[in-house]
Amino acid sequence: MKNITDSFVSLGHWSSAGSFGFNTDILATNPINLSVVLGVLIFFGKGVLSDLLDNRKQRILNTIRNSEELRGGAIEQLEKARARLRKVEIEADQFRVNGYSEIEREKLNLINSTYKTLEQLENYKNENIHFEQQRAINQVRQRVFQQALQGALGTLNNCLTNELHLRTISANIGMFGAMK
Repeated sequence: MKNITDSFVSLGHWSSAGSFGFNTDILATNPINLSVVLGVLIFFGKGVLSDLLDNRKQRILNTIRNSEELRGGAIEQLEKARARLRKVEIEADQFRVNGYSEIEREKLNLINSTYKTLEQLENYKNENIHFEQQRAINQVRQRVFQQALQGALGTLNNCLTNELHLRTISANIGMFGAMK
């Protein structure tokens, strides 16, 4: 390893007459080398760099143009969406108002229908009560009539004797005979 480092160190001490080697004097070689390299780069790279910058500029301008077009389209779509929103809000308000009036109308119809149904039920109830009253009255009449008939038959059976019974039958037969 010592031989390798010695050879690099000794390279700086070679004489420059007729031989090839490295000049390690930084102040003497680097500014000249840098100016040569920069000169070559500027001379040959100016066209390439100019083309790269022009292409980059065109891409940026195209991107800006596309962005502006997209922005315009987005603004247009936003305005359309806002117009649709306003239209939908107006329709929603109309539906809300119509819905409330429809609800009120249905409420009144339901109340009226319920009132009519209650009225019909009341009439039906009254008819049923009247029918039941008539039936009860008829039943009472029938019982009174049956009891009166049984009482009369009982009285007749107790009061009539065979002789009186035969005279009544004869009188009735005579009345029927006179009618013919």
